[in-house]
Amino acid sequence: MRQPPVSYTLEDQERMTRAKNYFAWQSRLVMREIGRRVVEIGCGVGNFTEMLLDRDLVIALDIEPACVDRLKERYPGRDNLCALACNAEGPAFRRLASYQADSCVCLNVLEHIEDDLGALEGMRSILSPGGVAVLIVPAFPALYGPIDGNLGHYRRYTRASISRVAAQAGFRIKKARYMNTLGFFGWWVNAHVLKREAQSARQIAIFDRYFVPVMSAVETVIQPFYGQSLLVVLEKP
Repeated sequence: MRQPPVSYTLEDQERMTRAKNYFAWQSRLVMREIGRRVVEIGCGVGNFTEMLLDRDLVIALDIEPACVDRLKERYPGRDNLCALACNAEGPAFRRLASYQADSCVCLNVLEHIEDDLGALEGMRSILSPGGVAVLIVPAFPALYGPIDGNLGHYRRYTRASISRVAAQAGFRIKKARYMNTLGFFGWWVNAHVLKREAQSARQIAIFDRYFVPVMSAVETVIQPFYGQSLLVVLEKP
């Protein structure tokens, strides 16, 4: 059985910082859903953590100690930030319930966790009643290809599959919408035609510069019925 990492490597994390428009788009969608006391699962080197630093409390978690160390170096002296090496399935994670978080954020991470039900149960256990877990996950198993495997993805989701596992974990579905319609076709071509084993920096740059600004504007008005990714908001009853 393969044992993928929960988060991207440092190299992967730093490569994705170049996709500034795409990162900004994801951030806009996520930030409107979260509250003031946030647990970030799979924080990596802190690319999204920076967006959270105006909150009352941020607990940033990653299983890679090197990522946690890099995050601490980037944001020193922040009284509202606690960074820990921790996974979402174990007992140490559940002890975070004492912080009374109102939000969990898990962006492009759940697919790296073999026991996704256990991870979601852990998120529900630490949230206050009415709290939310905000996820972005890769969509559609038909898109799964060599890049997914090399990134350590156990799966890709549909609205139906994420709804099933979320319900088993005790969550209500507040929102589940597809995003990145053009990326759907690009990922399929990479997986099944070009059979790429790694993401192309040139593809990322072109897509981010020329396509993301238009697509993000269109999808604000028209919610697509397919996409490369899924934005999911789960609520604890």
